[in-house]
This record gives sequence, structure tokens and C-alpha cells, in this order.
Amino acid sequence: MYLDKKYEDFRKSIREFAEKEIEPKAQEADEKAQFPYENIKKVAQLGLLGMVVPPEFGGTGIDTLRYAIAVEELSRVCGSTGITIAAHNSLAICPLYLFGSEEQKKKYIPPLAKGEKLGAFGLTEPDAGSDAGGTKTTAVLKGDSYVINGSKCFITNASVAGTFVITAATDKTKGTKGISSFILEKGMKGFTVGKKENKMGIRGSDTATLHFEDLKVPRENLLGKEGEGFKQFLVTLDGGRISIGAMALGIAQGAFEKALKYAKETIQFEKPLIESQAIQFKLADMATQIEAARHLIYHAAFLEDRGQKYVKESAMAKLFASEIGRFVTYEAIQIFGEYGYSRRYPVERYLRDVKLCEIGEGTSEIQRLVIFRELIK
Repeated sequence: MYLDKKYEDFRKSIREFAEKEIEPKAQEADEKAQFPYENIKKVAQLGLLGMVVPPEFGGTGIDTLRYAIAVEELSRVCGSTGITIAAHNSLAICPLYLFGSEEQKKKYIPPLAKGEKLGAFGLTEPDAGSDAGGTKTTAVLKGDSYVINGSKCFITNASVAGTFVITAATDKTKGTKGISSFILEKGMKGFTVGKKENKMGIRGSDTATLHFEDLKVPRENLLGKEGEGFKQFLVTLDGGRISIGAMALGIAQGAFEKALKYAKETIQFEKPLIESQAIQFKLADMATQIEAARHLIYHAAFLEDRGQKYVKESAMAKLFASEIGRFVTYEAIQIFGEYGYSRRYPVERYLRDVKLCEIGEGTSEIQRLVIFRELIK
């Protein structure tokens, strides 16, 4: 699709960086399930850890469309890097910037935006995934501190983060209106990080469990007001869905390009594979789906940048991009044949990585509920 030159120049710069610095280490990070610290340092130097906040808080303050392009281009070569950056920006920094007091913003955001620390967002629990309103973690006010008990699971950046935004029930009798948000810091007494998850995909991304046992958190670490946590994370997820959609889009684009190159270079039955109409049809369908997803994602970003409502559009973009991501990566493996099923080429990694996009930040089923509810309003 057509974009102004400033956006295409931005894409070009991120793509060159990703291909030079990120892609060479992507396969190793996946095979060893190893968090790519060196890559993240380079990403920080490029200003990509503070994309969602303005310079006064140490960020670059780029618009949502450029942010989506950055996640897309990083994910095109490495889904693990894409989700690390997306979770840090959309899920950790955004709620601090949107709902934090001036004192909280000045204290917590600059180190995150400059890459001195990574951030994480703790919402999912063993019994509260899609049903995020069923939060079991509790926070009880005792004097000048909240005492938090409970756990969070499948938390991106959990082991490597220094600052966390988590949700807990401050009044269980009020249901979703009794959920609040808190800012935690690594090293707080009673706050521990569990064993890393051994995942199917995005294996270079850090994912682990958080445990809270009589964790005392100063009253000033309450984010916003008591009872606003549910409303806060709904807003946070609306924006985060654009970045996860962009991640799925990037993975699909990467898989498509690898399949196209393979089809051009491979000879079967004494002619290039790409001369087979069956392969041509696959590539045509893949390219069409990718372009449609790109339009949805960029449109949602466009709406957010203009301060317009985008709840339905971000859910549609995330839903469609994640599902066509699965389709495109599957077709890429079909084009590669037996080689696609091996680890000789990265397309099998793309398939494993993109599956997360149908689950994280609201499953495809939840996206359909969000869309439907917006349709009948």
C-alpha cells in the first residue's frame, strides 16, 4: 500500500537494521531458547524501546503507524524480538504514561524508554486468562502499603524486566470494578520470578511466572485510583492489539518472502518451481491476505493517531492478521515441502512463532466478542 515517503524511509531504516543486526541471531535464539540481550541493547540504541512516549520522558514519541511498522519489520526476521519490543512499549510503558501521576511518569518511564530497564505487564493468571475480570491476586491496604498475594503466568519479559505493571483485586465484592493496578520493581521483598516457560514458539522471548507472597507495595505505587485497573487494561489492550497484529503481519511477510525466493530458485521436473500454477496460486493468495492485513493494521493505527475510536478496528486487525499469519506460514511450509518441515529453513519457526498471535492479548475468540459488542452498541 502507498505511504508517505517519511514512513517508507522509516521502514527502510528499520528493515536494514533488522536484517543486519537481528536476523543473523534469530535462529540461534530460537534453538537455545535464549533471550537476545545484545540485540535488545542495539534496539534500545535505535530508540525503539521508547516509541510510545515523548522526548520529555526519554522516548522518541513516534506515531502509532511508525510504531506498527517497526514491530512489523523486526518480526519479519525474528518474532521473539518483535514481541519483546511490543510488550515493553504497549503493555508496560503505555499504562504508565496513560494513567500514571506526573511523579510516577518521571520516576518509572525514562529508564524504560532509554532501555536502561525492560518492562512487563502482569494480567494473566492460572484461572484468569480470557476471563481477566476473574483476577484472584489480591491487594489489601494496610497502613501506607498494599499487601499483595497471588501469581501471574505467561508474562512476557518476566525474568528480564525491572519494572512491572500488575493487576490485583482490592475489593472482591465489586467484581471488575474492584480491580486495581500497581507498579512493582524487581527485587521487592516477597516478589519472585518463577521458571521460564519452555514454549512452542517465540522461544527467544522471555516468558515466566510472577509470584507475590505478602509483598508490601507503597501506597504511592497504586496506578491511578482504586478500582480503575480493569478499565485501564482494556484501554492498554486496545492499543496493544495493533502491535500484536503488526507482529503477525511481519512474520507472515517474512515467511512469504522466503517462500517466494525458494520457489524462484528451486528446480523441479526440470523447471523452476515457481512456474507451477499451484505454487503461483498459493503465492497470490498469500500476498493478497498479507496486503489486506496490512490495510487493517495501518487503518487502526491511523485512527489512534488521530484520536478517533479504534476499539473495533484494532480487534479486527489483530484477529485477521493473526489468522492469516497462520495461513501464510502454513502455505510457506507447503511450498518448501520436506525442507519446510525441517529446521534448515526458518519457515517452520515462523509457523510456531505466529501461533502466539492468536492467543496473546486476547484470543481470536475474544477478539470476535469485542468486535460483536462494538457492532451492536
